[in-house]
Amino acid sequence: MGINAPVYVVGFFSKELPLIKWYYIQLHSLLSNIEILTSTDIKDPQHQEIVSIEVDNQNIIEGNLSIPSSSTTINTDIKGIVIFAHGSGSSRYSARNRYVAQVLNDDGIATLLIDLLTSKEEKMDSITREHRFNIQLLARRLLDTTDWILQSARYKSLKLGYFGASTGAAAALVAAAERVGKIYAIVSRGGRPDLAGSDVLNCIDAPTLFIVGENDKQIIKINETALKQLIKIERKKKMIIIPGATHLFEEPGALEEVARRASGWFQCFFLEEKQQ
Repeated sequence: MGINAPVYVVGFFSKELPLIKWYYIQLHSLLSNIEILTSTDIKDPQHQEIVSIEVDNQNIIEGNLSIPSSSTTINTDIKGIVIFAHGSGSSRYSARNRYVAQVLNDDGIATLLIDLLTSKEEKMDSITREHRFNIQLLARRLLDTTDWILQSARYKSLKLGYFGASTGAAAALVAAAERVGKIYAIVSRGGRPDLAGSDVLNCIDAPTLFIVGENDKQIIKINETALKQLIKIERKKKMIIIPGATHLFEEPGALEEVARRASGWFQCFFLEEKQQ
């Protein structure tokens, strides 16, 4: 794609720089002539492993950890790591989340797609649906996963982010409120932030991006209300509406746009240093 018109960079006040930096990354992505893979073209990264994490002192949850193929050393080559919290009835094998994770991997970000329920709990939940809306349980499991990374000799130096879909977004927000100062960025796809509660939303200190579909009217209203409750991050919060998209972003180009926006958000705020 050729660009014939001149591109001008306009100065902004320093308080606007975080979002300006994000817009720059988005512009760079648009100007780069890179083909976006479809969900059927998911590639295997150079390093991928299944991790098992003990939770509740008795149960085991599993996840797929992927390290970008271009990375040679953990500390210097990887921009950060994003933990995926899946939505109700989904799992780490979700084609949508795997696609987003692949895009992040291609952009130099490690990912951990984790099942927050044990295999036994998942089987029970498929019948009773008793766990999928248990936000506190899901958040505790996400915290266990977060602490596993923070205590890992190999991965503890990486900057952490959360990607939450549907109810997983609520779990991500609850977990972020419990680990203040440890989470660098949050992205919600078609999320239910209302399930986290206003007290939690008021405490969030990590830059937060809500992505919703244009035709997902109820979720738009929910996210608009939640966005106003993120009072600690006035300059580092945003909601993006994907044109023509519904709740699952199944429309042509919708998921690609979700992945591009999410990657830009994480790349931007993984560059920042937390103030102690």
